[in-house]
Amino acid sequence: MPTTDDRDPTLTLTKDLIARPSVTPEDAGCQALMMTRLQQIGFSVEAMRFGDVDNFWATRGTTGPLLVFAGHTDVVPPGDDAKWQSDPFTATEVGEDLVGRGAADMKASLASMVVACERFVWAHPDHQGRIGVLITSDEEGPARDGTVKVMDVLTARGEKIDWCIVGEPSSTRDLGDLVKNGRRGSLNATLTVHGTQGHIAYPHLADNPIHRALPALDALTNEVWDAGNEFFDPTSLQISTVQAGQGVTNVIPGQVDVLFNLRFSTDVTAEFIKARCEAILDQHGLDYDLQWSLSGEPFLTEPGALLQAVTDSIDAVTGRHPEVSTGGGTSDGRFIAPSGAQVVEVGHVNETIHQCNERVKLADVPRLTDIYLGILERLLGS
Repeated sequence: MPTTDDRDPTLTLTKDLIARPSVTPEDAGCQALMMTRLQQIGFSVEAMRFGDVDNFWATRGTTGPLLVFAGHTDVVPPGDDAKWQSDPFTATEVGEDLVGRGAADMKASLASMVVACERFVWAHPDHQGRIGVLITSDEEGPARDGTVKVMDVLTARGEKIDWCIVGEPSSTRDLGDLVKNGRRGSLNATLTVHGTQGHIAYPHLADNPIHRALPALDALTNEVWDAGNEFFDPTSLQISTVQAGQGVTNVIPGQVDVLFNLRFSTDVTAEFIKARCEAILDQHGLDYDLQWSLSGEPFLTEPGALLQAVTDSIDAVTGRHPEVSTGGGTSDGRFIAPSGAQVVEVGHVNETIHQCNERVKLADVPRLTDIYLGILERLLGS
């Protein structure tokens, strides 16, 4: 049942959203609740379902620049219920915190988006420009049928997003202490180095692929891909898995499998990295197979209208000037930025995301609404 809270409408909506167990890719009715609220203030709403993933696109206004709020209703599984202070899908006030799965990532942000839009429209029924809301239930999962598919539809229609606020939990210790104005690219590799299996006592009759692979892996991990720039750290290659053999001590394996990932800056391209990796492997004379998977290209929003509106609004609400960063993992912003949109991630403190007892500060719930409203006022207020 929906909860009620007389103190703040954002807190009420946050609790209602947390109560819906929307584990990827389930939406569990979160989007229907949001769509109803947006329709009541004049948004045109379009549900977009791809595969087993629910998404929606909502807009208000007909002309002028388009400011979009983007986010996801899906959450990661709660894990061991016994390790939670309370039912993970019952938003519970514990001291100064609101505890529940998705509190920080990112149902409190979703609630703030809706309430900020309501307050803005009530104050500016004939506002300039356009407001958009893009929501998916496939951000925590494979991200194949969510924001990327919605953006394909919008691009085919010629829909142009000028500014986008992604509600990911960007803050580190205090609300608004950090925002993300970009993300590094993410390139995954699956490498198989082939050898010849044999008895470990007769190495001359075998070809140990581990021994062959080690110098090449050392070269890959020590390669200098770029020096980074004022917005991005240098590109980094990290090996996550090395697997070979049958768990016995007397057999030389026939192959070794290696997984590695590169988080890369705007100074290099995925194609450059692929070619350089393959050249290094070739230099070491390996018999190998290499499969690539690109999770996302790097993107960057340089100082401009959106970033200024974000930092000014945070300063006005919290009294702090946020750090601007491109660190961390990927987000759905990587699917929106290639359209030419300026993208900035602004959300709650990320300290407990994906953990048991995920939480946000109760005081921060309405304050994020104030920040989002301030952004709307600065960009579209009449």
